[in-house]
Amino acid sequence: MSAAIERFLEAQQAELGAAENTVLAYARDLAHFRDWLDRTQGATLETATRNGIEAYLSGLEADGLARATRARRLSAIKQFYRFAWDEGWRGDNPAIQIKGPRKERHLPGTLSEAEVERLLEAARQVGRTRADRLRNTCLMELLYATGMRVSELVGLPVGAARGGPRMLLVRGKGSKERMVPLSPPARDALAAWIGLRDRDEAASVAAGGQPSRFLFPSSGKAGHLTRHRFYGLIKEIALTAGIDPAGVTPHTLRHAFATHLLANGADLMSIQTLLGHADVSTTEIYTHVLDERLKTLVMDHHPLARED
Repeated sequence: MSAAIERFLEAQQAELGAAENTVLAYARDLAHFRDWLDRTQGATLETATRNGIEAYLSGLEADGLARATRARRLSAIKQFYRFAWDEGWRGDNPAIQIKGPRKERHLPGTLSEAEVERLLEAARQVGRTRADRLRNTCLMELLYATGMRVSELVGLPVGAARGGPRMLLVRGKGSKERMVPLSPPARDALAAWIGLRDRDEAASVAAGGQPSRFLFPSSGKAGHLTRHRFYGLIKEIALTAGIDPAGVTPHTLRHAFATHLLANGADLMSIQTLLGHADVSTTEIYTHVLDERLKTLVMDHHPLARED
């Protein structure tokens, strides 16, 4: 079947335009699998079974190979057997139902509570006019208080924010709606911004302008502050706060919101609801915060953890 590997590689390069490095990687991965089959199973690529492939993958994991490496080798095997089945070399595809290792999910960068406080204070200083500063303050307070996605934030309808609400109705992915509570600082910032916003809009309408349905209106095509513009604003705010702007994005504030709530006692299901995650597995990237909290709880309160 070594000749079959060569034909597979030729097909990858000629028919699919695979890069040379990709072809070389396939060759190494398939040769490794072929040699493993011969050495441990007494089998060949032609006679390999699903159990044999799964045993090979388990061996790679036991040897400590990275998930990405194991996933790449399985990809080569799956593509090879798909080709072998298409070409009629095998009457079945032993790899078709094998799932690869799940990708590791890393917690995105976040900020400390002290850093968030600095950002919120800096927002009060960034902007050429008082209206700019009030808007920027409102944006940052709402973002940290609710954990909204940036698209949800900039597209908020002004009607949702009238009347001094204690909660906001947010329309998220898939047009799913959820309620998010507002902290007292966020309510204060919202009241200050909407008062000035309405006064400026009334003056504009009196001069022949059109009213906006958005909380953060703009003269641009979208009709509201864009995600791109807010990204720029948050970088300016980070610089003013003395924080590396490379590590500060609207999404960073969303993660800070979730991380700080969990660290202070909130449960994972509540965080899922507030973030608008359809599946709690998406929220589970924050479980390391719970692990740290539980470890601290044990070390502080378990009698065997106390020093004599």
